[in-house]
Amino acid sequence: MKELIFNIVQLVLALLLIITILLQQKGSGLGSAFGGSSNIYSTKRGVDKVLFQSTIVIAVIFFAVSFLRLIY
Repeated sequence: MKELIFNIVQLVLALLLIITILLQQKGSGLGSAFGGSSNIYSTKRGVDKVLFQSTIVIAVIFFAVSFLRLIY
């Protein structure tokens, strides 16, 4: 039962992490190396900032759940 809960939580966190990564600003990744935005250092505002922070939080929670799964 405990393993099933860990599996479900990890699956949900993985999907949320994928979604938040894909929703981030398009021009700030590898695409900018091929003629995208020339503004390298930009301040994140609004939705970009929320997505960036939520990506970090979800990644940390995913790592913690993975680590707990190894221990238990």
